[in-house]
Amino acid sequence: MLIPSIDLKGGQVVQLIQGERPAIASDDIDGWVRKFQAFPRVQVIDLDAAMGSGNNDALVRSIAPRLTCRVGGGIRTIERARAVLEYGATAVIVGSSLFPDGRPDLAFAAELAAAVGPERVIAAVDSKEGRVVVKGWREATPLTAVEAVRALEPWCGEFLYTHVDKEGLMEGTDMDAILAVREATSRHLTAAGGITTREEIDRLDGAGIDAVVGMAIYTGRLDASPPAAPMGSA
Repeated sequence: MLIPSIDLKGGQVVQLIQGERPAIASDDIDGWVRKFQAFPRVQVIDLDAAMGSGNNDALVRSIAPRLTCRVGGGIRTIERARAVLEYGATAVIVGSSLFPDGRPDLAFAAELAAAVGPERVIAAVDSKEGRVVVKGWREATPLTAVEAVRALEPWCGEFLYTHVDKEGLMEGTDMDAILAVREATSRHLTAAGGITTREEIDRLDGAGIDAVVGMAIYTGRLDASPPAAPMGSA
């Protein structure tokens, strides 16, 4: 399944190359929300909150009730997770707070799962140069993605794996790295990072993996038409 991504920074919808270099910025937030409303899942990330440089909370509040979306970025407390779910998000994406000292914080993971339900927790495992990275992909941990998902599996309903090395480059993703994570967990898996073609999305779908796509949609490289409704549906 194709999951479009809405990344927010400075009050705009943006796309960054490897989380650093700005490539696209759009003020037409309502236009992108309308474009993605027919999709069964959309991903919304507050990049400013993820990087600790502010937030786009007013936009998240506006977008969440209008899309079937999971929301991430700066969700570091149970109170914040609850607030985002109350905005209308179907799940929260939690990353850096699960690795506060470079290791999985299993106590926090268990507390969060107990508070909001593990089915509404998506653990973000972002990998760069073979190691899990946190705090806006700026700090590396000693962990591999496979080690991270194995540790956190009991307390989340899904993993979001981002292959940062390929993020925003539109050169294709790393299928072997994604499939290694798929083999390491029984939880649902969504992948991101460089996914550019329909062929990649179909291959991931065949392995039971959803695909988050940003840059390829915003540049027009990939057609972002919503899935066709089943025959006979209203």
